[in-house]
Amino acid sequence: MNSENVVLLAENLPDDEFLFHYTLRRAGLDNPVVVVRDGAETVAYLKGEGKFADPQAFPLPRILMLDLGMPRISGWQILKWLRSEPQFDDLLVVVLTASSQVEDLRRAYQLGANSFLTKPCSLEDLVNLANGYPHHWFHPAEMLAVA
Repeated sequence: MNSENVVLLAENLPDDEFLFHYTLRRAGLDNPVVVVRDGAETVAYLKGEGKFADPQAFPLPRILMLDLGMPRISGWQILKWLRSEPQFDDLLVVVLTASSQVEDLRRAYQLGANSFLTKPCSLEDLVNLANGYPHHWFHPAEMLAVA
């Protein structure tokens, strides 16, 4: 796998995973995506533990798309843990959730999220995210624009 600009998609619902991949392709973003299905897998991947111990096969991501409603360990707990670990300071953390509650948005930013997107995210959401954080994404040299 290309080890640059990997997106770790922490998503337990296959339909939401499909929609994310579809929207990512439509946005012209070519980042490799690794999917983990629950919070414990998310933490194990980020720590390089267990089945994720091979850094060639499972490189550290540049972007974490984090569902808040993950089984086993919630997205909230993962976000709090991540921001207490200095080695993840440069990780772009995007909360990806079905919640549109203002309090959830506020709490996500207080815990250190870089961005907050409501599922399913739109083409425009991903283009804006890529334009806002261009060093994290693979896309054509020119700035992206929504068609």
